[in-house]
Amino acid sequence: MFRQAFLIFRYYLDLVIDCIFAFFWEGTKQKIPDLDPRHKILTESAVSLAAKIRNKQLKSEDLVRTCIERIKTVNPMLNAVVDERYENALNDARAVDEIIARGVSEDYFKDKPFLGVPFTSKESHGVAGLLNTLGLRARQHTKAPEDAECVRLLRAAGAIPVAVTNVPEVNKWQESRNMVFGQTNNPHHTGRTPGGSSGGEAALMAAVATPIALCSDIGGSTRMPAFFCGLYGLIPTAGHTSFKGSTLRDGKAPTMASISFVSRHLEDLAPLTAVVAADKAKQLTLDKKVNIQDIKFFYTEQSQDIRLSPICGELREAMSKVVKKLSSAASSTDRAPKPYYHSGLDYMFSLWRHGMTKEAEVFSRVLTNNTGTAKAWVEIPKKLLGLSEYTLAAILKLVDDQWMPRTNPKWAEKLTDDLKQDLINTLGDSGVLLFPSAPAPAPYHYSLLLRPYNFAYWGICNALHLPVAQVPLGLSSAGLPLGIQVVAAPRQEGLCLAAAAWLRQLGGCVPPCRLE
Repeated sequence: MFRQAFLIFRYYLDLVIDCIFAFFWEGTKQKIPDLDPRHKILTESAVSLAAKIRNKQLKSEDLVRTCIERIKTVNPMLNAVVDERYENALNDARAVDEIIARGVSEDYFKDKPFLGVPFTSKESHGVAGLLNTLGLRARQHTKAPEDAECVRLLRAAGAIPVAVTNVPEVNKWQESRNMVFGQTNNPHHTGRTPGGSSGGEAALMAAVATPIALCSDIGGSTRMPAFFCGLYGLIPTAGHTSFKGSTLRDGKAPTMASISFVSRHLEDLAPLTAVVAADKAKQLTLDKKVNIQDIKFFYTEQSQDIRLSPICGELREAMSKVVKKLSSAASSTDRAPKPYYHSGLDYMFSLWRHGMTKEAEVFSRVLTNNTGTAKAWVEIPKKLLGLSEYTLAAILKLVDDQWMPRTNPKWAEKLTDDLKQDLINTLGDSGVLLFPSAPAPAPYHYSLLLRPYNFAYWGICNALHLPVAQVPLGLSSAGLPLGIQVVAAPRQEGLCLAAAAWLRQLGGCVPPCRLE
């Protein structure tokens, strides 16, 4: 009864919060420029673009130049790009065109599946010669001496880095805002957030400005921007991608994070993930052929975690629509989607928070560029006086890390293990769980400071080390993207992608601008 009463209170509190923030942000909305007909090639998938370059139907230089032109058109409204290598990228593209003109073997193309295709990367992945600040003033002039492993692998696959994009400090917030570059805006509504920490990548991808968007995800950092910007996203099973050179990590310590991508095209996610998974790609089921009739569907309508806002009406309707559609398509009553719940879902934030204690990086130290330790009791008064080098979101995380009681480790470990094992037993090698993405579509800037735990619908999946696809489901009545998560057992990425492909009929990816 207490939970239900509190959720009702939260529902009305959220209405008040939205009304207040709408007053400030609705008048700031800017329309993203429609796609210039000359840039129409950017609407195609990275797989398609690579094929056209291989077959001499498209020059890499023309594609890279088009990408750069579109970025320059939309970035003034998005504030996504923080550093670029435009001229070097054009030189790389010319070199690709020369190689193809001379003629190469099929094996060469097999080793370079994205030859000549431009990509952008979140700035926390090192790209040699470009800024690698992590959104920190202590690193505001620091450039990466070498490529992060994920960037190196993409380059080895033939892709060409063009620019790096904005992130929150050390990738640890639900908005892509910092004290160095400011905030990135959502292309569907510039008064709202594109999410974090890969918000810059999602903003560019949604605005049809990049063919490949390199991200990462430790608590929704890929799926959150994908949801807020109306894109597809996929995080592979944790432990199958390297974090060497990403967020200052050496790549040796285990992590619940994954290197990942967002895209307007579902078909790009499997081959791109295979590139960054490298030798471990064979352990995943990225190319698994699945008949939708063979998938067992389960669904969770809402968590009872009292820290989180209740799911809004339009997202509940979206889930209901998916379940009804699957039920009508089921070959028998036994194949209809079944509800799933476990007591661990009542503590999603707590379980994710405990999972973070096992990560190698120490947030308070990385904030200082590992030259000291940031202290909440020091930064709070400095922030009030306008003297702090950190955003309020970063300081609140310091408060949570340094002042709030620790999650009981024995309780958290047991509940996490119980939930994971129950999900694995339920889903097996042929089942997926349809799971809410968030309580509401893209929120207004800064409003998440009053709802800091709402990312837990994504975070719990990281804590469980499970593969997840984020799937767009069209737009809300306010023109904001709707979506749903598809969760599977470890190393069952193929099931996630097959279910996502079927769900495209329920709205899919809707761009924030006219494409013709």
